[in-house]
Amino acid sequence: MEILLFQPEIPPNTGNIARLCAVTGTRLHLVEPLGFKLEDRYLKRAGLDYWPQVELAVWPHFQAWIEAAAEARGGRPPRCVMTSARGGAPLHRFAFEQDDCLVFGPETRGLPDEVLELSPWRVRIPMLAGRGRCLNLSTSAGIVLYGALARCGMLDGPEWEAPESAAPGASA
Repeated sequence: MEILLFQPEIPPNTGNIARLCAVTGTRLHLVEPLGFKLEDRYLKRAGLDYWPQVELAVWPHFQAWIEAAAEARGGRPPRCVMTSARGGAPLHRFAFEQDDCLVFGPETRGLPDEVLELSPWRVRIPMLAGRGRCLNLSTSAGIVLYGALARCGMLDGPEWEAPESAAPGASA
């Protein structure tokens, strides 16, 4: 499983997603232009001390990532699961695969049509009608990633045990 943020704009969201990727062993790809510098203090602060555990790659454009991902897969293009509040299969009904790349758009506008059209796989997080337009990007990434990992049976095993430092009854 991998996460790709297409032109992310808000440093704390990207920092939170980096932390999510660190604790799940998920690769994080950022497609430029970024709305911040990688040295941004808010980005670093949101990621806390997890940055050394983040497998991060920055790409000049989406096509550069697609080409590199296909080459890494022996010429097989990556399966991009596009996320959109504008449509797609409900998260809990989508048939994720273990090597999916979950693609998220910029906070203020979502994925543009020309990117959405590059993949037939789309997923959305169900929300109650009339309660809002969308969820925060880092919240959405966490919901979709854990939903995908669970649907693929990837959360089982001793490596997914609670950390020893966690207090009984404490939330993650």
